[in-house]
Amino acid sequence: MEAIFKRRSIRKYSSEKVPEELIEKILRAGMAAPSAGNEQPWHFIIINDKDILHEIPKFHPYSQMLKEASHTIVVCSDQSLLKYQGYWVQDCAAATENMLLMAQDLGLGAVWLGVYPTEDRVKALKELLSLPEGITPFCIISLGYPGETKEPVDRFNPDRIHRNKW
Repeated sequence: MEAIFKRRSIRKYSSEKVPEELIEKILRAGMAAPSAGNEQPWHFIIINDKDILHEIPKFHPYSQMLKEASHTIVVCSDQSLLKYQGYWVQDCAAATENMLLMAQDLGLGAVWLGVYPTEDRVKALKELLSLPEGITPFCIISLGYPGETKEPVDRFNPDRIHRNKW
């Protein structure tokens, strides 16, 4: 539970490479997420090719940190696996949060970069990664050993809590 409260978006990384066994642990955490009807509509693309990592900031304005990242994981939805239309967004979000928490627990830095529903990002990423028809990129998780430290932030806000009615 400590990872939940200590997790912060880390956008600066050291040059140390994340080992594949840690990437697998992160992917296992993602695949452990709940999904509507247990459909598990996700696919994950691991990127550590620097040429590809340098292309993404050309169309994603908030992704400059990918140039320093050891790896990224692109979370995608496979529309052919859907039992319940529209719930893939929640499913992929749950998988993404699980992976961010695992990265924190492993001592890695990570940040969630939104792709869907911004059409120009979706289209450009589909083209860059040669995604087949029916595969929709949801987000990008940037990963690396932290090159910055951020203190935990208490975001609890009792003004946002309502009981029984608004």
